[in-house]
Amino acid sequence: MTDTAPPPTAFARFLGRFAKVEPHEAPAVIAAFSLFFCVLGGYFAVRPVRETIGTALGGERVADLWILTSIGAVIIVPLYGWLVGRVRRSILLPAIYAAVAVAFATYGTLFRARPDDPLLSASFYVGISVLNLLLVSVFWSFLLELFTSAQTKRLFGVISTGGTLGALVGPIITDLTVQRVGMSGVLYIGAALFTGAIVSQRVLIRIWKAPGGAGERSDRAIGGNPFAGFGIVLRSPFLLMIAAFVVLLSTTNTLLYFKQLDIVASTFADTATRTQVFARIDYVVQTLTVFSQFFLTGRIAARLGVTALLVTLPLVIMGGFLVLAFSGTFAVLATVLVVRRWGEYAFIRPGREMLFSSLDTEAKYKGKNLIDVPVYRGADMLVAQLQNALRAGGLTGSGVALIGAGAALVWAGIGAWLGRRHEGTRSA
Repeated sequence: MTDTAPPPTAFARFLGRFAKVEPHEAPAVIAAFSLFFCVLGGYFAVRPVRETIGTALGGERVADLWILTSIGAVIIVPLYGWLVGRVRRSILLPAIYAAVAVAFATYGTLFRARPDDPLLSASFYVGISVLNLLLVSVFWSFLLELFTSAQTKRLFGVISTGGTLGALVGPIITDLTVQRVGMSGVLYIGAALFTGAIVSQRVLIRIWKAPGGAGERSDRAIGGNPFAGFGIVLRSPFLLMIAAFVVLLSTTNTLLYFKQLDIVASTFADTATRTQVFARIDYVVQTLTVFSQFFLTGRIAARLGVTALLVTLPLVIMGGFLVLAFSGTFAVLATVLVVRRWGEYAFIRPGREMLFSSLDTEAKYKGKNLIDVPVYRGADMLVAQLQNALRAGGLTGSGVALIGAGAALVWAGIGAWLGRRHEGTRSA
């Protein structure tokens, strides 16, 4: 983005005191902050509903639904690639958020009429599981166009704070309202927040398309083959390693997720209470993450490099799995879940997005989306089926935790390679 902007506002000056945000960058940072707040606020408001549905369906049924989720993720990539290739981003991006708002409102109405419909519950579970990764991927793809590689290291941590605040506020609202408005009412709240995302995205697009800005030149359909993402990733060793990093991230997350389903279902009988438990875990995580993203992420990336963001969490999670192998209580699980999700949102996600900053536009949208959605969801599905098969074969929960520890160690090694490669490319 260029340095032409109106004089900084009082909030922009306040922001500059706590983060390395230049005055001319402040309008775009604030707009992106607001957009990410609405996107993750809307998603995390309804996420406890998905988790509650998961406990009602049971681990085996959820594992089967993840097969459908991975198929949906594969289908959505060429569809999204076709849209990106033919529709201007200034039209496409707000339209995506509008479609989600309509979908949430529709499901809210349907759940009110048929709250115990298993097919409706399953379709919602699959749909939101596919969409959540796409929504985050779309957001970061656009920001990678808006900001330079050097700016991403300073600004992505601050911008991530907007999403984290949304992910904090969303579950708090759910916790406070679900007993009165029910799951359908929570979905209406999610729809309202995504309506706010449409407005924020339009503001950010105006900044992007301002005279002299990158959008003035590049707000056109990217063109190309809707399946181009597959070739882009397969031809690039760097992108293949990012895909491997995502597979290991998904592996550790999936193993923890099914441990969570088992322990929460056996500890809390009432579904509304389970929804509150999931909401409370969410806002504990987001409270920690807000502080980290605002004060730590950008500083760590600037001083220690992206490698530090990518390696620290895998090593900590390896230790968490080792503890779980010997003590599988709810308190231990909740602690590991909080640490895992805090580290992912505060360090892994911003660090992973920085890896794409030096790539071309097609790779930022099509290649990145392939990794973020079908690769991630495909790994989810395979690991879910594998752990169910291993358990059916007699593997204990402790054995699954030891497998998770080994996966986390390999995950850390790939993160170290990616960080060094990214830093070497930028300094070359």
